[in-house]
Amino acid sequence: MNNNGNVVIITGAAGGIGKTVVKRYAQEGAKMTLVDLSEDRLVEAVKELNLNESDYIIVPTDVSKEDQVKNYVDQTINTFGKIDIFINNAGIEGKVQSIVETTAENLSQVLDVNVKGIYYGIKHVLPHMIQAKHGSIVNTSSIAGLIGSQGLAPYVASKHAVLGIMKCASLEAAPFNVRVNAVCPGPVDNRMMRSIEEGSAPGAAEAVKKGITESIPMGRYAANDEVASLIYFLGSEESKYITGVACRVDGGMGAK
Repeated sequence: MNNNGNVVIITGAAGGIGKTVVKRYAQEGAKMTLVDLSEDRLVEAVKELNLNESDYIIVPTDVSKEDQVKNYVDQTINTFGKIDIFINNAGIEGKVQSIVETTAENLSQVLDVNVKGIYYGIKHVLPHMIQAKHGSIVNTSSIAGLIGSQGLAPYVASKHAVLGIMKCASLEAAPFNVRVNAVCPGPVDNRMMRSIEEGSAPGAAEAVKKGITESIPMGRYAANDEVASLIYFLGSEESKYITGVACRVDGGMGAK
C-alpha cells in the first residue's frame, strides 16, 4: 500500500495514535495537514518524526469550532490542491465521573470536541471528495461507541454518536465513490488510558490497569501502531469496497 502523492489530513496529529498515523503516511511519501489543539505539540511531533518541510503543514485548531475546521480544510486545498484521505481522529476522554456527578462543563467539552469535531470535519472535507469522486474518511470511535462504561458516560455517548454520523455520511457519500468508516479501539497503551486509569481510582491506577487487562482476551492493551495499521488500511485502496463499517481493534473484547 503506497500513498505516495496522496494528500492526507490528520486531526489529533500530536497524540499517541495520531502521531503514529503521521509517521506511517510520512514513510509512504504522502503530503499531510497536521491538526491539533496545541501548536507546540505539533511542532514537537514534527521534530520527533523528522518530517521533510515540503511534506506537511501544521494547522493548530480547536475542532469544536466550525470556522477553525473550515480553515484547516481550506489551507489543505490551498497548499496541496486536493484531499484524498481524512483521518478524523481528534478526541478527548473527559473526566471520570458518574452520571450524577458529571458537571455540565465536562459534558459540554467532551461532546463539543468528540461530536462536533467529527461532524464539522466531515461536513467540510466531504464536498471536496464528492467533487473529485474519490476519497476515504476514517473516523476514530472506540469500543465505547459499542458498549457502556461506568464513569465515562459523556465519552461513551460521544463515541456512539461518531458511529451514527459515520453511517449517515457513508450513505450520502457512497454514490460518489467516497468511503466513510470508523475504527473502534479497545484500551490502548497511551496517555488517554493513563488518564482514565488514574481518574477511575486515584492512587491505584496500576490496579485499574490490571483489571482492565484481565478483561481483554489477548491479555494486553493495544499499541498505537496496531490501531494506526487499521486506520491506514481503511484509508487505502486496499479497502476500496469497504464503507459504513465500525471496525474493532480490541484484542478479542468484542467476541465475549
